[in-house]
Amino acid sequence: MCYVILGIDPGIADTGYGIIQKDDKNNLICLDYGSIKTKAKVDLADRLEIINKKLNKIIKKYKPKLIAVEQLFFCKNVKSALTVSHARGVVLLTAKQNNVNTIEFTPLQIKQAVSSYGRASKTQVQKMVKLLLNLKELPRSDDATDALATAICAANSRNV
Repeated sequence: MCYVILGIDPGIADTGYGIIQKDDKNNLICLDYGSIKTKAKVDLADRLEIINKKLNKIIKKYKPKLIAVEQLFFCKNVKSALTVSHARGVVLLTAKQNNVNTIEFTPLQIKQAVSSYGRASKTQVQKMVKLLLNLKELPRSDDATDALATAICAANSRNV
């Protein structure tokens, strides 16, 4: 039985997403990835609505059994941490409204899952995501890479 997992790297300007499928032989296959972008000059409520609407479309198209979300990393900039928290809230609410279970991972857990080293660099994670998903090229954005890594972490941490 195939199992679809949607990984999310929440952000207000860019919410990365990555959809993978785990097949009967535990192979991981990348179905899609990208970034939901919002413009800085748009009101916060409108930006959150954009994330909600685009995430709803992704969920309806791929019908994931699980949504894996990267937890908020401690930041020195409280204002940016609060805005990212809003985006995370929209992601969790959208998952709930679509009756999709969620699981959350810290950045350390995600890096450990894909690279065997919790302090791996962005480049190391990007290269491992390419290798693990047998991609022809490196994922184009850091947000999409992190989302794919989050999905891989979920696939390898659960009996799915």
